[in-house]
Amino acid sequence: MTRLRRTATAAAALAFTAAATAVLGFAGPASAHVTVNPKEATQGGYARVAFRVPNESDTASTTKLEVVLPENAPVGSVSTMPVPGWTVTTEKRKVDPPIEVHGSQLTEAVSKITWTASGDAGVKPGQFQEFPVSMGPLPQVDSMVFKTLQTYSDGNISRWIDEPAPGAEEPEHPAPVLTLAAAATPAGSATPTAAVASPDDDDDDDGNGLAVGLGVAGLVAGLAGLVLGGLAFTRTRREPVAKA
Repeated sequence: MTRLRRTATAAAALAFTAAATAVLGFAGPASAHVTVNPKEATQGGYARVAFRVPNESDTASTTKLEVVLPENAPVGSVSTMPVPGWTVTTEKRKVDPPIEVHGSQLTEAVSKITWTASGDAGVKPGQFQEFPVSMGPLPQVDSMVFKTLQTYSDGNISRWIDEPAPGAEEPEHPAPVLTLAAAATPAGSATPTAAVASPDDDDDDDGNGLAVGLGVAGLVAGLAGLVLGGLAFTRTRREPVAKA
């Protein structure tokens, strides 16, 4: 009986270990997906974002990154920052209605950005790389979803194209999402004007004038008292003292 119990306990432990390994092994790669950083920006403004690309392969390097800009949220100005060892190209598409940028009407917008590694510059196992982009004015939408393809040197492609669903768990291959907040309403720009005296101000002025007047009157009365006192003292000293 003891041997049977030991055998059952060992089998249960082995099953638990296998299940835990399977769960952790599945959760690890799913969390290392392509993201956009920062994750938030402001509608109508310009933003500098970076697509952060971790390498999930143990043997191959990431050699290409393709980022598709959302069709429902075109951006008029898109520029990339040089990444050492990588070349970058952009594709454009027609937009209707046109996009207004600094008073100009643009009929084309960048639809896709592709980075390709040169030589040995690929993102190697255990590493990550950021690909900076400046874009704007950002559209008046709640979020921008960038469907992304990550190509490895062995030919495998990770397709980060699943869009998030409100209230649902994160999909298996989530696309990078940039959340856009509404711009703050500017405060009223009233022209400063000279201060206008109010009835309370008039009352304050009258009260101040009355206080000053009373103070002056008190000072005059005090000086008058001193003068009269001095005269009375002088007169007393001049009068002869009556003899008995």
